[in-house]
Amino acid sequence: MTVQMRKVALITGGNRGLGFETARQLGSLGYTVLLGARNKEQGEEAAAKLQAQEINAHCIELDVTDQATIDAAAQKISMEYGKLDVLINNAGIGDIHKFTDLSVVDLKRSFDTNFFGAFSVSQAMLPLIEKSDAPRIVNISSSIGSITLHSDPASGVYPLKALAYSSSKTALNQLTTHLAFTLKGTPAKVNSICPGFVATDFNNGYGDLTPEQGSRIIVRYATLTEEGPTGGYFNEQGVIPW
Repeated sequence: MTVQMRKVALITGGNRGLGFETARQLGSLGYTVLLGARNKEQGEEAAAKLQAQEINAHCIELDVTDQATIDAAAQKISMEYGKLDVLINNAGIGDIHKFTDLSVVDLKRSFDTNFFGAFSVSQAMLPLIEKSDAPRIVNISSSIGSITLHSDPASGVYPLKALAYSSSKTALNQLTTHLAFTLKGTPAKVNSICPGFVATDFNNGYGDLTPEQGSRIIVRYATLTEEGPTGGYFNEQGVIPW
């Protein structure tokens, strides 16, 4: 497969954890994978590991909280590839302070990465996404972002009151619905995905799933057929209530 024929996927926070494993799986399917990384050296090291597995992987310096790096990344992708087939908004932080211990600074920090970062990247990449024949956008959310589940005492989510993390993911879900509407009438598919409780550095090594297991659903929605859903919120069990 020539470089020109390959589908191109950008994964923010792609140099480790779920992002890295998602890149590996998409790369194994023949995608060109661009690992968005704040630290260029770490991103290049991660890309080299994938290249050693004969995956067409490249580091792209990208800090989702820095508009200059976002704009530079969009320009680089435009010049080198001319389009973007898959955008995975994976970069995030997991603040678990309870309400009484949470500061405004911490709350804003979560939104800066988990919501505003995803918004800024999506907006900057939209012209490239619109040049794809079958674009896919996957926002890495969480069931903890569900207001419905947070309001239901019978739900397992009910006691997990980490306001900064959960509310920023709720906002991310709104981004999904608005992006899906913006791309209505096009071949694009835009969805929020909860990969589950995955053991990565993000969770300090705790979790029920391996990165390989958690990434499968991300890859599934990044490679949806034209009959697939858009504007939805899903986990392995199916639809998550908003």
